[in-house]
Amino acid sequence: MRPTRCSATKCRPTYSGHMVTPASPTPPADDAAHRHPEIAQAFGSIAEKYDRARPRYPAALIDAIAERLPGHTLLDLGIGTGISAEPFRDRGFAVLGVEPDPKMAALARKKGFEVEAGRFEDWDPAGRTFDGVIAGQTWHWVDPITGAAKAAIVLHPGGRLAVFWNAAIPSPEVAAEFAKVFESLDTGLPFNPWTASPQADPYGSIIDQTADGLRATGAFGAVERLTFDWQSTVGRDAWLEQTSTAGGINRLPKDKLDVLLRGLGEAIDAVGGTLVIDYTTVAAIIERLPD
Repeated sequence: MRPTRCSATKCRPTYSGHMVTPASPTPPADDAAHRHPEIAQAFGSIAEKYDRARPRYPAALIDAIAERLPGHTLLDLGIGTGISAEPFRDRGFAVLGVEPDPKMAALARKKGFEVEAGRFEDWDPAGRTFDGVIAGQTWHWVDPITGAAKAAIVLHPGGRLAVFWNAAIPSPEVAAEFAKVFESLDTGLPFNPWTASPQADPYGSIIDQTADGLRATGAFGAVERLTFDWQSTVGRDAWLEQTSTAGGINRLPKDKLDVLLRGLGEAIDAVGGTLVIDYTTVAAIIERLPD
């Protein structure tokens, strides 16, 4: 199925505070993110900054998922601080969260969400099933085989698994400067988030792995891919704050993080202090077939 796209004007959401951010770096396919739980479970140390700086999702994406669901019960795996759950609650959905990081979970609970502790693969649903399972910016941290099997267990027949990500890449020239700054540091991380060329299908390889895992269960239909493109301008400080929350980067020692952010800031200053970002939100929605 061909991806569905919408115009930048239609899909540009309005946020207070920070509007657009760099893509969260993910390890290459041969070093899958789910093999690095220490990165996935390090966001709690910056939970409030994460909640403040991370972007929300386009209303068109939320509407597309909502209109495909057969009912109003949702499981949000890796609910984090509740960013992915809030727009569904605003549309009348009852959301239960699963979250391995206690500090992230505590912030989501402050927003009124019920959150149970644990990784999705290990979490016990206690016989409960849902109309939808959502994963905003989190499915790449889930083992694609074990996660698919668990999703099949917790979804009603006709329910949907919806996985989605925000991705943003600066211009090639700026990205190259960012990559140089990153490479100048001995970060010990298994990736450089700015070395890859911009892709027409960001997170495409992860969605392919997701589809393979779901196909192996025999419980899911075809993957429907959706893409929402938009553009915005982001200031230096907003970009740097968001970068400091990215997986892996948020675990750098303060001295190395300071050097990294200073170098990135200098690169942004060199182009006038702001960045025009082509932003892409990608999603895969898959139906749970009847038994």
